[in-house]
Amino acid sequence: MLARDLVRRISSYCLTTLALGFAMTWLVPAAHAQGIVLLHAFSGPDGSQPEAGLIMDGRGNLYGTTQLGGSSGDGTGFELSYEHSSWILTTLYTFRGGQDGAKPLGRVVFGPDGALYGTTSEGGGSGNFGTVFRLNPSATVCHAVQCPWTETVLYSFTGGSDGAYPQFVDLAFDSAGNIYGTTGKGGQYCDVYGSCGTVFKLTKSGQQWIETTLYAFSGGSDGAVPYGGVALDSHGNLYGTTGFGGANGFGTVFEVTTNGSGWSETVLHSFDTISEDGESPFAGVVLDAQGNIYGTTLLGGASDSGTAYELLRSPSGWIYLSLASFSASYSGPNGVPTLFDGVIFGVTQNDGANSSGNVYALVNNGGQGSWTNLDLFDFGGQLSQYGVTGSGAVVLDSSFNVYGTTATEGAHDNGVIWEYEIY
Repeated sequence: MLARDLVRRISSYCLTTLALGFAMTWLVPAAHAQGIVLLHAFSGPDGSQPEAGLIMDGRGNLYGTTQLGGSSGDGTGFELSYEHSSWILTTLYTFRGGQDGAKPLGRVVFGPDGALYGTTSEGGGSGNFGTVFRLNPSATVCHAVQCPWTETVLYSFTGGSDGAYPQFVDLAFDSAGNIYGTTGKGGQYCDVYGSCGTVFKLTKSGQQWIETTLYAFSGGSDGAVPYGGVALDSHGNLYGTTGFGGANGFGTVFEVTTNGSGWSETVLHSFDTISEDGESPFAGVVLDAQGNIYGTTLLGGASDSGTAYELLRSPSGWIYLSLASFSASYSGPNGVPTLFDGVIFGVTQNDGANSSGNVYALVNNGGQGSWTNLDLFDFGGQLSQYGVTGSGAVVLDSSFNVYGTTATEGAHDNGVIWEYEIY
């Protein structure tokens, strides 16, 4: 399905006040009205504050984490599956806050073995500096309604040169099964930010995982505090963001590469509030098939409320393109954008008519850097049901239905999982 087909399907809902530059003769009304559907409202014991967003398997089941809640209050990993005409949430694992980790802020991802992998921002066996973990289904047959999975801690950070406190991290895997990510702190000390964070690699050796620090940020022009994870291209190069540092102090987009004997970092873009290109890129980035980079900033832009951007690969270097500036105070998106058939989807924290976050879609108008921001749904219109503060990354199914989370509010004031249906 092409991006123009998406515009066709949602035109009756949100294009009445927008001029897209497309011929209006093909903007026909959708057959049905679009709508938001509440899939699950977290109650606390089953989780609270799902900050990270969702992933989906081939059967349409959704997986994610909550930062808090569960039996110990230190967060959960969960599955949401559609069974017998209803959505059923299963708590796969409850973090206990000790050596197993605490407060997972990043998404889980599927590894090459089909297990779920993720990070916790705290806990672990070496000083509460966070972990990298794996979740597997139980090896024994479970006949209960709720069947917990088994957690294995692959690595506990020590807070030294190896890093500390992995934040909104989507782990990445190479073809050999090695794991890549970032830590928001640790590495080397820098005066302004304390310790400035790392890019790390985990390599399996027998039954152990060995951590290697690929790059430690200095807090200068190279950047500081990589809150998001890294994206891996087909050549093994790593791409990510730092929330601070860079040439202007407002964060960077970086590349980490190897020559076979060592790793080095190159800053592809330093954000600058004077040019209104964005500030504080807390989320990671995503690559398209051509290797172009897409990301978001929490602040900055024309209204100091966050941006969406592209770094276009060209023979002469990287070209920075601002795709959208969000408008409400502190509205910015805090998750990795989702690319789906040429359209960029995501959520914002406080944007929209009710300043409570919204679901957006950025559609290319046919020119380089020319995009239109479609406001699909504002959460704040029905606070008690759909929550507020859009969080993390969204995921789409083959019918362009969008799934995501809000971190707060909802029926129990613990956040929700929602679906936006485009008919």
